[in-house]
Amino acid sequence: MTVPALARRLGVFDATMIVMGGIIGAGIFMNPSVVARHVSSPALMMGAWAAGGVIALAGAFVYAELAQRRSEVGGQYAYLRDAFHPIAAFLYGWTLLLVIQTGGMAAVSMTFANYFRELTGWDVGRSAIAVSTLGILTLVNCLGVRSGSNVQNALMVTKIAAILMLVILGWRAVGDPSFPVPVEQSQAPVPVGGPGQGGSFLAAMVPVLFAYGGWQTASFVSGEMRHPERDLPRGLLYGVVGVIVLYLAVNLVCILVLGPQALGSTQTPASAVMRRALGEGGARLIAAGIAVSTVGFLSQGMLTAPRVYYAMARDGVFFTTVGKLSERTRAPVGAIVLQGVWASLIVIFFGFYEQVLNYVVALDALFFGLTGEALLVYRRRDPTAVRGVRMPGHPVTTMVFVLAFWILAASTIVKFPKDAGMGVLILLLGVPVYLFWRKRATVRSAAGR
Repeated sequence: MTVPALARRLGVFDATMIVMGGIIGAGIFMNPSVVARHVSSPALMMGAWAAGGVIALAGAFVYAELAQRRSEVGGQYAYLRDAFHPIAAFLYGWTLLLVIQTGGMAAVSMTFANYFRELTGWDVGRSAIAVSTLGILTLVNCLGVRSGSNVQNALMVTKIAAILMLVILGWRAVGDPSFPVPVEQSQAPVPVGGPGQGGSFLAAMVPVLFAYGGWQTASFVSGEMRHPERDLPRGLLYGVVGVIVLYLAVNLVCILVLGPQALGSTQTPASAVMRRALGEGGARLIAAGIAVSTVGFLSQGMLTAPRVYYAMARDGVFFTTVGKLSERTRAPVGAIVLQGVWASLIVIFFGFYEQVLNYVVALDALFFGLTGEALLVYRRRDPTAVRGVRMPGHPVTTMVFVLAFWILAASTIVKFPKDAGMGVLILLLGVPVYLFWRKRATVRSAAGR
């Protein structure tokens, strides 16, 4: 019997939308105020988002070159496996499944439930809405990568439209002479480089880097791109540059419309901007845009991450059923269902799961840095293998990228020692699990099965 293979049906546009969808969630509509609470100077606010964009662009170049060197299913999982040891890749997939991806999806699905209830007025339990949303997206992606990608593309275009609406209407409000200028805009901002600004700037970079994270998930579906060595690098660069432009525009509008002090005092800056521009109707309109953005993040996660679990199973270090494809849709149905069910269980038993999300912040940053280190390994092995996109300024820029995320990991451990300790425990629990699966695979291989 012919074993079905992953269907290569994605192109550059799909890759770009997946990259942008993995980065843009609800964070950009909320995090400008978080940054403003750390640094009160508009120059430092914009500087933090610009610096985050530079780091994200460096990450895009790192992953673009890695994609050309290893255009395999699982993306980042494959990079870590081939550069270091299979256990490094397994531990990444282990934490991705247990908390990083599914925990994030659980939290975002609950956020969507909150907006859905507010917009519709339906008195339905948040958990029921969240689980239903996860179930629908699981079903859509089980129908095939083209089905999942079409939904993801539509949601991403809608997200871009919502952000452009915020920017354009906010900008028009600033330029309108009849628009009331907030009092805090007339006050002098805190001077750049004032007392404590250095440490505050580093603190501000934490939410910024979180908001820029997610470009790496596009690498998970490299096995389903028609020309991954060409399409994925282009999608990474186009997508990250597009996100940088949108993020800087949103933050500039928030600063101009609200002013530094009001921006730092609000919990919902996007709603505050739209309320000033269009009244309460504007606030509800952007709330609908945020709701769509959260679903878009869930859709992107459901499309990409299961390919890592599929790759793990194909390597013999996970359940065999997770490594099988549907003969009809050629999608890793077992991996998709596993992720959907696990995320739903987190919703039911842990709700927002915020504390557990803190457990793996350090681990997520650690694996980002480790992936940058993987490029250093590949370059040492074969410095001339790639003729296309290459990391500019390598090895200095690559080492800066690695250092930036390892500093983030260390700062998170210092700030949340108990949570980080739990994250390390989850990571270490993966070691005996990996050894079990490797031993089982060896026994099966010796038995000729």
